[in-house]
Formats: sequence, structure tokens, C-alpha cells
Amino acid sequence: MSDGRPVSGQLKKFVFRGKSSSNGDTRGEYLEIVIPELLTAGYSFYTWPSAPLLAWYLWTQRRNLRGLRVLELGCGTGLPGILAAKCGAHVTLTDSVVLPRSLRHLSACCEANGLVPGRDLQVLGLAWGLFLADVHNLRPVDLILASDCFYEPSQFEEVLSTVSFFLDGTDARFLCAYQERSADWSIEALLKKWGLKGALVDLDSLSESTGVDYRALIGERSLHLLEIISV
Repeated sequence: MSDGRPVSGQLKKFVFRGKSSSNGDTRGEYLEIVIPELLTAGYSFYTWPSAPLLAWYLWTQRRNLRGLRVLELGCGTGLPGILAAKCGAHVTLTDSVVLPRSLRHLSACCEANGLVPGRDLQVLGLAWGLFLADVHNLRPVDLILASDCFYEPSQFEEVLSTVSFFLDGTDARFLCAYQERSADWSIEALLKKWGLKGALVDLDSLSESTGVDYRALIGERSLHLLEIISV
């Protein structure tokens, strides 16, 4: 992972649409999020493939987001968390504490969408698997988000130990969108070790009920959405 100086960039636009039928109102619901990306600056400076999938799922659940305490882990450009904040959630966005420039870019992504860190949401550095005082202050949460955090197998346990800490003794959920990169990679044993239970979200049924083809978002990639709870 690099925290070096960028060479090139672009502005990427994500558009979310829906219909409202309450009280006969058929006006379309619309949300546009713009993400400034620095394509050669490192992993956390552009939007990874699973983030739009997770953001789309949150958009389908947008009426349930208002007032929720939401924590996004390893969020990079923060697309899912920014969407949750725009839908009324109380959001804390986190990325690696050792990459301050990534955190500054994350703040810029928020500001590009009219969200001021420290006022409309929080942007913090976090080290997975380390439970210092600042981490304790983030509890309680209602919903934890992550996309493409299961990228390096050596970090799988760090991610899940952190999730277990936040979920323990609560009804909170962890929603994780990920790309299947190897059939040999599995988190089943780690889920059991950390007292967690996971189930895949039925994206086909959700796509049918919403009338939005999620496969248009993911193309030919093997992407999945996993919901994890504490047991």
C-alpha cells in the first residue's frame, strides 16, 4: 500500500435512483455522489469494485438508515458511508491510521458531497485488531460496513477481531461486500473463533424486488454481500 504523491486523477459519479409511491407520490428519488479518485496514488485513493455494490444495497435500505450509528472500516474513498450519511445515518468513516494522506483524501471525498468532517460525519484513523481508548469511544454502533477488506489473507483475522469487538453483546450487523479472488480463501474458521455467524445476502431476490439489476454494477466479477452478526 502506498501513501505517495498522486500522478493523475479523475472525478467519478455514482447515481442512485428509486421510486416513491407513498401518498400517491410518484416522483423519482435521486442521489448523486461524486468521488475524486487519484488513480496512481495507492489502494485507498480509488473506488474498489465492491463499494458500488454495497452502496447500492444501502440505497435499497435507505429508509432504515436514518438515525443509525454507522461505522465503515477500511473505507478508502468512502462511497458506502457517504451514501449512508446522505440518507440520514450518523456515520464514522475509518481507514488506516498509518496513512494520514489517505484520511485527508477521504475527507476531500466527503467535502465533494457537501459533508463536512467533524460536523456531518466523522473521519478517523483506525488500526484493525488494536483496541485503544479511541476505539472504545466508537461504541456503540448499529451497523458496520466494509467493502473489499478481505483482500490480504494475512489481515482477515485483524478485520474479524475488530468486527467482533464492535458486535459483541449487541444486535448490530456487519455488512461486507467482497470479491471472490481464490477458492482457497475462507473465513469460516475465523468466524467461529471470534463468535460470529455469517450469511450471504440474496442479491438476486433483492434485485428482482427493486427492479434494479445489480449485475450491471458488478459486470463479470464474482462479488458477494455477506451479513455477519455476533452469536
